[in-house]
Amino acid sequence: METVLDIFSWIAIVGGGLFAMIGGLGVLRLPDLFSRMHGAGITDTLGAGLIILGLALQSGFTLITVKLILILVFLFVTSPTSSYALANAALSAGLRPLTAKKEDMSS
Repeated sequence: METVLDIFSWIAIVGGGLFAMIGGLGVLRLPDLFSRMHGAGITDTLGAGLIILGLALQSGFTLITVKLILILVFLFVTSPTSSYALANAALSAGLRPLTAKKEDMSS
């Protein structure tokens, strides 16, 4: 049983790391602030959630698991809120999303 728990926890940790790396790549490669924020916000929440889930599986049912769950709840509340606040501030400052098609940008 312990081996199965280790396998599931490592799958969650590695999957969370992959999502976090994909989010970092999205921040580097996407064209504008809004696209970057969307890519990073979604993969950041899912990646961190999977990593915390894997750590909670590794720690068993202890006080550490309770703290990890509280961190996860805090993350699920603050990440979308901060993304919304950043997008709202950018729109208020006059920054608009990039809507030009690729054919229009090359000419």
